[in-house]
Amino acid sequence: MDPNRVEEASGKMSGDGDISSVMGFSGFGKKARTFDFDAIFEQTRRTAIERSQRALEERQMTQMEEKGESSKSVKSSVHAQRNKAAAATSRKQESDSSSDSGSDSDSGLIGPPPPPQHTTQDDDDDDDDELVGPPLPPGYTGSTAHSDEEDEEGGAQDDDDDNPVKKIPDTHEITLQHGTKTVSALGLDPSGARLVTGGYDYDVRFWDFAGMDQALQAFRSLQPCDCHQIKSLQYSITGDVILVVSGNAQAKVLDRDGFNVMECVKGDQYIVDMANTKGHTAMLNSGCWHPKIKEEFMTCSNDCTVRTWDLNSEKKHKSVFKPRSFQGKKVTPTCCTYSRDGKLVAAGCQDGTIQIWDRNLSVHTKFHCRQAHTPGSDTSCLSFSYDGVTLASRGGDDTLKMWDIRNFRKPVNVATGLTNYFAMTDCCFSPDDKLLVTGTSVKKNEGNGKLVFFDRTSFQRVYEIEVTDASVVRCLWHPKLNQIMVGTGNGLAKVYYDPVKSHRGAKLCVVKSKRKEKQAETLTQDYIITPHALPMFREARQRSTRKQLEKDRLDPKKSHKPEPPVSGPGRGGRVAAHGGTLSSFIVKNIALDKSDDSNAREAILRHAKDASENPYWVAPAYKETQPEPVFAEESEEDEEADKEPEWKKRKI
Repeated sequence: MDPNRVEEASGKMSGDGDISSVMGFSGFGKKARTFDFDAIFEQTRRTAIERSQRALEERQMTQMEEKGESSKSVKSSVHAQRNKAAAATSRKQESDSSSDSGSDSDSGLIGPPPPPQHTTQDDDDDDDDELVGPPLPPGYTGSTAHSDEEDEEGGAQDDDDDNPVKKIPDTHEITLQHGTKTVSALGLDPSGARLVTGGYDYDVRFWDFAGMDQALQAFRSLQPCDCHQIKSLQYSITGDVILVVSGNAQAKVLDRDGFNVMECVKGDQYIVDMANTKGHTAMLNSGCWHPKIKEEFMTCSNDCTVRTWDLNSEKKHKSVFKPRSFQGKKVTPTCCTYSRDGKLVAAGCQDGTIQIWDRNLSVHTKFHCRQAHTPGSDTSCLSFSYDGVTLASRGGDDTLKMWDIRNFRKPVNVATGLTNYFAMTDCCFSPDDKLLVTGTSVKKNEGNGKLVFFDRTSFQRVYEIEVTDASVVRCLWHPKLNQIMVGTGNGLAKVYYDPVKSHRGAKLCVVKSKRKEKQAETLTQDYIITPHALPMFREARQRSTRKQLEKDRLDPKKSHKPEPPVSGPGRGGRVAAHGGTLSSFIVKNIALDKSDDSNAREAILRHAKDASENPYWVAPAYKETQPEPVFAEESEEDEEADKEPEWKKRKI
């Protein structure tokens, strides 16, 4: 062998070894492998066609089995066609691979060597049915066909899906402390990120699931309607504003952070026809947003009207619906709602009727049930199902009824014995429309309030949850989160969820640990900090006090002797009792001198001589008309009688 060639080969090997140690792979200078994308796409298309044909044939085979026909010949033909297709595709792959290997036999792959399992996997793929998509992972040992055990598990899972009770998310719960009074309103935004609660304590609290930890504290609390109880809270379909309905006559709209966006105008209570006034004139009862139009919402009030509003025009309502009794008299609506498509407006009234209007025709009702609930009981809630055909009503007569609005004369199903003490007790449908949920009321220390679930078809009480030792007022089942929010009569807002079936919401905050409270910084030594004790605040002191005293002596203000406190009634304009009255001001300004005269006669006659010599006030007015005084002359007997002692006169 030539020694020069041996040295050159050894140098190349050492150079390749250095490069492979630095870069992590070898094979520089070799040709990269090329792929024919047209062939790959064509192979994928053929495989998809074969699979669709296979699925169609299997479907036809099952239909033939249901009809009772024998399907052995069909099965054999299907398997024969399948084997032929698999053999054809395998032969095509072998030919493609042979051509690729023939073309690239002299070229290697760039990069690290393939794992040992890769070649075995390619061989196995030829034997099995072809799959569209990326290759299976190296450790995958299963197959695409279902085994008998998987079929059994799938059947059990189908049974769970058919049973709506298994879908109720009640395995876990969290408790939000709103206050001590009844939580009368609940609202959850469409995305399920924020919850808002309102109650009889006039407060509205905002809860952010993503921002809360296990302490479960609200991030904002406010009183938007002063001293009025909160009746209803609801987010709009976009989730950017909140409708607040309280005990006053004006509904408010807040943004996500609680700032005021709009306040409805108040109507004139002296106008008889409520359609001619711009707003409500009495206490509100309920309200909700339009499910399709984000700027429109609706309110109902004790002024016997249901009004729709536009968010952009707060000066006047949009339209007015006036519920009427059979005799044509005014009726108070206690709750109102839109249908799922927003084309119908429904109201439950105090006389027990349920009246439904077309949203664009506010004069006559489209559906009217006159004896839906007991007259005089407040219908607390109306809720449309997701299919828009069924209406559920929660009455103050302790009943829950389900109606088909196409046949609105009598209810489809009725459940009784559901105690209701509140005018806003909720009822709602489950997200799959198979269950109907409502709450029950209890008196204090007389049991627990329950959340009751009814099957929509049979209307059997299939499940119930004991919430707390107070009434269950509000309930809300969010379709995206699959979580149930409950408002109770003792100031609690509970959230029920399932870690597997629920999404986000309460699951976000329960995993966060409580934040550590910051300890107050402690001083190493006990310092007594006084005002102006620090050098930067201390006034500059003069070195010699004698010079300062001499300057103060020359200053008339500083050297002025303070007057002693006034004793007695006051002198020289100084009054003992200073006050802010007009009399004290006058006394201080006229320099009143109240000197104490010891001789009252001298004090009275002090100016008598001046008055007689120079009359100024009274005498000049009667100078011309004053008669001259004429006195009778005294006789000697009268003079002697005057001189006699007093005791002699008494004897006489």
